[in-house]
Amino acid sequence: MTGAAGMSGHMWMPSAPPTVARLLTVHLQPVPILPTLAVLLLVLYLWGVVLLQRRGDRWPAARTLGWLAGIATLLAVTATGLDGYGMELFSVHMVQHMVIGMLTPILLTLGAPVTLLLRALPAGRGDRGGPRRLLLLVLHSKAAAVITHPVVTLALFLGSLYGLYFTPLFDDLMRTMWGHNLMLVHFLAVGMMYFWGVVGIDPTPRRGHGMSMLSRPVLRIFELAVTVPFHAFFGVVVMMATSLIVQFYRVPIPGWGINPLADQAVGGGIAWGFTELPTLIILGVLFVQWQSDEKHLTRRLDRKADLDGDAELRAYNDRLAALSGNGATHQ
Repeated sequence: MTGAAGMSGHMWMPSAPPTVARLLTVHLQPVPILPTLAVLLLVLYLWGVVLLQRRGDRWPAARTLGWLAGIATLLAVTATGLDGYGMELFSVHMVQHMVIGMLTPILLTLGAPVTLLLRALPAGRGDRGGPRRLLLLVLHSKAAAVITHPVVTLALFLGSLYGLYFTPLFDDLMRTMWGHNLMLVHFLAVGMMYFWGVVGIDPTPRRGHGMSMLSRPVLRIFELAVTVPFHAFFGVVVMMATSLIVQFYRVPIPGWGINPLADQAVGGGIAWGFTELPTLIILGVLFVQWQSDEKHLTRRLDRKADLDGDAELRAYNDRLAALSGNGATHQ
């Protein structure tokens, strides 16, 4: 038996075809792993913000809103009927995958959690500063640099599509509640690793180990663009397939009138079309960062000019005058 009915450990199974109301209904789970993780991440983040505020430090509201939005999207696909129907319909599962693997990580990385953690943890040479020193040690380690290298994150990000759905791995994981949740955690973790480098708000190991050039906005746009054709190709292949790619959904749900192959085509269309939303968000973020960098550079040059009386401009004018004088002498 396939679907939630044949999956051990699931308390709730959808008994009627999906509707908007049913998809958004709270989904009770015997072991709510992802919802618990979401709530824990929310509490820890807000705790860090409160610590900064008590010290009189300012934390941008936009970053907090980004984190809250990321947590909301995670709960929307793991604590509602979407999670239950994702066990019965490939199309609904694909919504879960796209949100958890792409949209949620982008919003969470916009919250700059690493920066918040570095600012919230106490500094110093004693035991109190130990956790912060450990975090910095991890960020500056060669292992972290390897794991966050664009080649590695791209391979993991795209492997979550091709390596999972075009091998028996998907069917094996979906047979148990723990395997299903492990898959969802994998989507989130890989998405966070990939977009951590692409968004570029938090400090990353790329800025050390001779990889600082990889943090430039143009290269991050290229890194993002590389995944687009692979995602589109995956969606088209799934959408146009004449046989089921995964076997877990092969048995139609009685009375629903939903053909598994047709539902698979819908899932492929979701994977194909969903790529545009994260791409637009990232491009918007990178554009804002580029504008901000230009403004900071202009302000820094203006301050320097005020301090030294615009010495660079005077020196440039003196050189022009000297060259002009030399030319007149030779004539």
